[in-house]
Amino acid sequence: MNNRIMKILAEKQDECPKIMKLAVPIMIETVLFMMLGFVDVYMLSRYSDLAASGVNTANQVIVVLSMVFLVFSTAGSIQITQYLGAEQKENASRAAALALTLQMISGLVISLLVFLFSGPMIHFIGAKEEVYDFANQYLTLVGGFLFLQALNNALASIIRCHGLAKPPMLVAVGVNLLNIVLDILLVPAMGVIGAGLATVIGRAAGVIALTVILFRKVEKPSIFRLLRPWPRAELKQVFRLGVPSAAETFLYQLSQLIITSLVLWNLTENELITKTYMSNIATLFLLFSCSVGQAAQIVIGYLVGKGDFDEAKRQGYRAYRLALIVSVCVVGICIILRRPIMSCFTENPEVIRLAGILFIIELFLEAGRAGNLTVIPCLRGAGDVKFPTMWAIFSNMVIGLGGAQLLGMTLHMGIQGLWIAMAADEVFRSIVMLIRWHGPKWRNKQITAAKENAAENAG
Repeated sequence: MNNRIMKILAEKQDECPKIMKLAVPIMIETVLFMMLGFVDVYMLSRYSDLAASGVNTANQVIVVLSMVFLVFSTAGSIQITQYLGAEQKENASRAAALALTLQMISGLVISLLVFLFSGPMIHFIGAKEEVYDFANQYLTLVGGFLFLQALNNALASIIRCHGLAKPPMLVAVGVNLLNIVLDILLVPAMGVIGAGLATVIGRAAGVIALTVILFRKVEKPSIFRLLRPWPRAELKQVFRLGVPSAAETFLYQLSQLIITSLVLWNLTENELITKTYMSNIATLFLLFSCSVGQAAQIVIGYLVGKGDFDEAKRQGYRAYRLALIVSVCVVGICIILRRPIMSCFTENPEVIRLAGILFIIELFLEAGRAGNLTVIPCLRGAGDVKFPTMWAIFSNMVIGLGGAQLLGMTLHMGIQGLWIAMAADEVFRSIVMLIRWHGPKWRNKQITAAKENAAENAG
C-alpha cells in the first residue's frame, strides 16, 4: 500500500493533479467539519435564539482550546511524510504512535480542565444570564469529551499523510449525517444538551471509523510497541516542530480577535455588521487555498524526506499559483456580483456600500493570503517552522494591528482602514515567504537522513 501511495505522490509527469487529488477531499472534509458547529447552532435557533447564542459562544472557547492539538498534529504530519519519503517506515510508524499518544494525553487533560472550569471560561469571555447557562451546559458536555476531537484530528492527519485523503472525507460525511439526524431527534426534547450529545456521539463514531481505517489500511496496532523505550529524541523534535507552527496560527487568530475588539469599541453599528458579513464570506474565499496548502505540506514533506528538493520547490510554486489563480478569480467574480451577494444578507444600503469597497480590498488581501496558506505549509513540510513564526510576530503585530490602529482609528478611515491593514499584513508576509521558498535555507531543515537520496537525485 505504501509503495503505491509513494508512486502516486512522486509521479513527476503530473503537475497540479497530485496536489489536487489530496486538496479536493481535504476541502470537502474541512467544509463538513465547519458544518458540525453550524448545524448545532441552526437547529437550536429553531428552539431558542439564546440557546443558539450560547452554543456559538461555547464553540469560540472550543476553537481556542483545540489549538493545543495543532502542536502534535502538525509535528506528526511533518515527521511522518518526511520519514515515508526517506523510506524509513519504522520511524514513520513510531511518529504516528507518538502523535496518537500525545493527542490522547493532551486531549484528556484539556477535557478535564474544561469539565472542571467551564463556568469561569464562559464568564471570562463575557457571557451573561441565559446565554451563560446555555453555553456552560454545552461546553461542559462537548468540552468534557474534547479528547475525541484530538483523536479525530490525529487519526485523519496520519491517514492523509499516507496519501489517503478520501477516507477521512467519507467519515466526515457520515459524521455530519449522523449529527443532523441526532439533532433532529434530540434538540426538540433536550435543547442544548441534545445538541451536545449529538456532537459527542458523532465525534465518537468518527474516532471509531478512522481507527478501523488506520489499522486496516495504513498501520498495525503493534506500532505502539515502538514507543518502548520512550522516544525522548522524537518527543523533543515534536515540540521543536509543533510549537512554532501552532504559535504562528495562534498569533494570527489573536490579531484577528484584537481587530474584532477594535471594531466593537470604536466603529459604527453599520461597520460592525459589514465586518460580520464580510468575515463569513472571506471564510469561503480561503477554503480552497487552505486545502491546497494542507495537501502541499504532505507532498513537500514526502519529497524533502526523499531528498528531491528541486521537485519539492516546483510543487510548492505550483500549489501557490493554483491557490492564487483560484482565489483571485473567485474574488473577482464576487466584486462584479457584490451588490446581489450582499443583498442576500441585508437590505441596508450603507452596509452594501461599505461591503462593495471591502470586496475590492479583499482582492489584494486574498492574493496575499493565498501565498501564506500555501507557502507556509510548504516550509513546514520541509521542517522550516521557525521562520514563518518569527515573521508572523512582526507582521501580525506591527503591520496588521499597528496598521489597523493607525488607519482605522487615528486616521479615521474606519473599517476600510482595518481591511487595508489586514491586506498589507497578508501581502507582506506572502512576499517574505516566497523569498524564503525561492532561497536555499529551507533545504537544510529536513529531519530525515536523506543526504544519499539528495546526492543521487542531483547526480
